[in-house]
Amino acid sequence: MSRILALTACTSGTAHSVMAAEALKKQAALLGHEIDARVVDPGAGTAAWVDDAVMMAADGVVLATDTPLDLGSLGARRMHVTSTASAIRDPAGAIQAALALGRTASIASKTAEPAPTISDAPAPAPAVSPTAHSPAVAPPGSADRPVTTPASGKRLVAITACPTGIAHTFMAAEALKRQASAMGHDIAVETQGSVGAKNVLTDEQIAQADAVIIAADTAVDLSRFAGKALYQTDTGSALKKALAVIEAALATEAPAGDASSTSRAVKPARAGGKAQSGPYKHLLTGVSYMLPVVVAGGLLIAISFVFGIEAFKEPGTLPAAMMQIGGGAAFLLMVPVLSGFIAYSIADRPGLAPGLIGGLLASQLGAGFLGGIVSGFIAGYSARLIADKVKLPEGIQGLMPVLVIPLLATATTGLLMVYVVGAPMKGIMDGLTAWLGGMSSTNAVLLGALLGAMMCFDMGGPVNKAAYAFTVGLLSSSSFGPMAATMAAGMVPPLALALATFIAPRKFVRSEIEARQATGVLGLCFISEGAIPYVARDPLRVIPTMMVGGAVSGALSMLFGCTLRAPHGGMFVLLIPGAVGNVVMYLASIAAGTVVAAALVALVKLPSEEVEGS
Repeated sequence: MSRILALTACTSGTAHSVMAAEALKKQAALLGHEIDARVVDPGAGTAAWVDDAVMMAADGVVLATDTPLDLGSLGARRMHVTSTASAIRDPAGAIQAALALGRTASIASKTAEPAPTISDAPAPAPAVSPTAHSPAVAPPGSADRPVTTPASGKRLVAITACPTGIAHTFMAAEALKRQASAMGHDIAVETQGSVGAKNVLTDEQIAQADAVIIAADTAVDLSRFAGKALYQTDTGSALKKALAVIEAALATEAPAGDASSTSRAVKPARAGGKAQSGPYKHLLTGVSYMLPVVVAGGLLIAISFVFGIEAFKEPGTLPAAMMQIGGGAAFLLMVPVLSGFIAYSIADRPGLAPGLIGGLLASQLGAGFLGGIVSGFIAGYSARLIADKVKLPEGIQGLMPVLVIPLLATATTGLLMVYVVGAPMKGIMDGLTAWLGGMSSTNAVLLGALLGAMMCFDMGGPVNKAAYAFTVGLLSSSSFGPMAATMAAGMVPPLALALATFIAPRKFVRSEIEARQATGVLGLCFISEGAIPYVARDPLRVIPTMMVGGAVSGALSMLFGCTLRAPHGGMFVLLIPGAVGNVVMYLASIAAGTVVAAALVALVKLPSEEVEGS
């Protein structure tokens, strides 16, 4: 049990202060910590808040404030500073960050220099953790403005990776770079995106690093970082809470003794460094590797239709070749790649071969992507079980990854697929395909609305990815309607918020208005994460309105019978004839959802405290 001291203060009096204090109390009790939460009067002076003995006895200190404060003698204590809104939304993150800072307080007090004032604009931004060594401190600024802390000259290396390898990967990398620079640290970030690894870390960089940050939503090979202080989190936390992530990474200790346990590809973690394992992360790894195969295959099939819907049936023609490449080869690989990399996520390279073979069996047996998912988990867990349980003499131990594991895991996976899993999965896929093909208008609208709302719920988070992975998997059974609904809804949040800044500019801060052009472009590219800065500032009003707009777009897309053969690309897939079915009504669906969401958010959002021209 740790002792937490929480001080809360807001400009409007007591409402937000009390709510923040209560949220921190409840979360501390759930985590098993003892907490002293105090609502303080900013004008009363630090002597009235807490005495030095209580402050120094605390293992971690949280200061949730929306107004600049004179800390006086309390400025000598390292503490986590955030806004009251962030403390209300994420009390666990605030407590974890405070404890991480508390563990390094004695070291930091010897090396830190006075920190400059951060900002004078209150904002319900993601939690940040400046080191409070100066007599004055201000509430954290917006998510796109790094918080400055004392320079300590540390060297960091990081890897960022997300399932699609497009948005979160690079946004998280940029956030870490900017925050590390503001803190006076050197950082090198390797991005494992959709085009492969960029800025690959060198052995020299890794050897000199004081800490390693892995911000990933898919499996990452950690064999290069054996013996290093390693902090794992997800891309969302690195993007929204870059300072807290960096502070926690520097507070992480290197493993004692044999570090060989890090040689396996491990799963990502939640903020706080605790590994988050489970089927969902393995599934996202499989989807991330499957996406390029599906995109290439779907677009090549669409190109074959440019010459006529039936043109591919003429042997020896270009349309026939395009259909053979896209439908005969790329789509044939779709399920095996999904299965293979699910197994790879679980068991590293030894799981790849049985996963690929199991996925191919799923395709041959008609079990579709559902069978591929099952085969991937069977192959991965059987390979890992064999690796852990089967022991060979030391002289022939090298045969394990190239002979024993692939042979036994492939046999296990194959036999289970042929005799146990294949037939039931085929029945489920046949039933699902028939249901999707014979849906009434009402059912189609309801499915589209559900998928659309899920896509807009967390802007690239678990719910969004679950809906996306489901519709991508349906492409293997030639069900293209749900994919169209999913992409239409996914474009709504950035487009709607960009439009809303024109409709009601007084309800958005200056940085949001300045970013609206970039946000709109991200929306056109089907990058929902462009809405994250707006969501972070006012989630309780922005998220529900975006879900309504997404549901409208998804429902209309399904109602109009729109189809989409490529799982990504946004508006740019319209440049490829045949990629989108019923183009005009598809555009109308996107426009309708965008207008509805923009109007709703402009209506319910409160006026901003930072108004252009004020």
